[in-house]
Amino acid sequence: MDTFPQNFLWGAAASAPQTEGAALVDGKSPSTWDKWFEIEPELFYNGTGPENTSNTYYQYKEDVACMKAMNLNSYRTSIAWTRLLPDGKTLNPQAVDFYRAYFQEMLDNGIEPIINLFHFDMPWWLMEKGGWEVRESVDHFAFYAKTAFEAFGDLVKKWATFNESLVHIECGYMGDAHWPKVHDFKRAIQVAYHTLLAHAKAVKEYRRSSFNDGQISIILNLAPVYSKSEEAEDVAAAKWADLFYIRSFLDCAVRGTFPEELVEVLRESDLLPKTETGDKEIFAENTVDFIGCNYYQPLRVQAPQEKKRPITGLRDLFRGYDWPEKRINPHRGWEIYPRGIYDIAMRLKNSYSNIPWYISENGIGVSQEERFNNKENMIDDNYRIDFLFEHLTQLQQAISEGSPCFGYHMWTFADCWSWLNAYKNRYGFYRVDLDNGYKRLPKQSSLWMAQVIAENRLVEPFAQNSSSH
Repeated sequence: MDTFPQNFLWGAAASAPQTEGAALVDGKSPSTWDKWFEIEPELFYNGTGPENTSNTYYQYKEDVACMKAMNLNSYRTSIAWTRLLPDGKTLNPQAVDFYRAYFQEMLDNGIEPIINLFHFDMPWWLMEKGGWEVRESVDHFAFYAKTAFEAFGDLVKKWATFNESLVHIECGYMGDAHWPKVHDFKRAIQVAYHTLLAHAKAVKEYRRSSFNDGQISIILNLAPVYSKSEEAEDVAAAKWADLFYIRSFLDCAVRGTFPEELVEVLRESDLLPKTETGDKEIFAENTVDFIGCNYYQPLRVQAPQEKKRPITGLRDLFRGYDWPEKRINPHRGWEIYPRGIYDIAMRLKNSYSNIPWYISENGIGVSQEERFNNKENMIDDNYRIDFLFEHLTQLQQAISEGSPCFGYHMWTFADCWSWLNAYKNRYGFYRVDLDNGYKRLPKQSSLWMAQVIAENRLVEPFAQNSSSH
């Protein structure tokens, strides 16, 4: 296969809290990130909080013009719950005006908006009640989803409920990278359950909304799990890692059920979440139309140092494995393994009824990119072009073997704020000049990708260190 499928969605991905800025203006209420920065600003890289993101709230027309310049035909971002429903109940007309203008600007320039509802930005008013730990969060989210569908469903035909459901659970309830930064596996299980129930109820609201003529999905980080060896204990560890990190979310979203092995190990360990009568039916009746897949690196595991039953945490089932042959991005500390995209595609094909899907995030972050300025004052990010070429090669192979992948979105379009890391690592096709009015400056990768999109096929990477392209 030489070309990608007709009408393939070439785009990029971002989120509202990482790009919009205007954190507490025009009626927006604080999210956990806004409040956490207020409480502990010293934990944020260079003291840069969520009010200092990429200023898209004011510069969205410039962004869309740049997207059009590089031939993007789609763009995935999110709505800020705290902007649309500042108190969880009252629709903010300024938010409606902003998002409608933003989405319409995309459509007017041939760019399809793919809109996600939750990208780690829990409203502070709900976090004070317990966040995803409390059952009422499920109905609050369903109401928010219903409100968004009615406000924007005439413009948006592809929706997602959550981005990377695993992340706010693992980082916030089994680590310190997200608020409330607690370490409690049982609480994490309850948060996961309520998150997935909120997802299913949002799907239900979409099906009965006035604008239900599109499709709805969930975005998952589907890292393939590889065992250290073929020894039985390592293989078992990989099975458990896959069960908790991948199948728990994917089975629920696509099949409407949870894996029985997962339920059993939680039951025997007194870790089952609190449920209510009728929940099973909600999951079963509200599965997704397609899957968004975020892929950055694989998950490599080995047998735990000590097997324990009942379990008290994931360390009793598996532990990480540092593959000595791995290629790594030294700036982010992540393994670069393009083959993972192919393996994900084949799994969705063979184990999940070949459900339609797309790459909703994939990318490489590099620090101090200004080091790579060329004579034209443009970032020569050939490392990003090479990364894209390798991953797209694997994706094209999967498509040629029958995988119904309908798009590829890189993280991200223009450099964005990254949670505790601010702008330490840059990911964009465009550089955001923080010292010059957030000006957008194209990188070499944007020119290469524009050619790929125009021809709808892979083209050879630019020559290294060339200043002629």
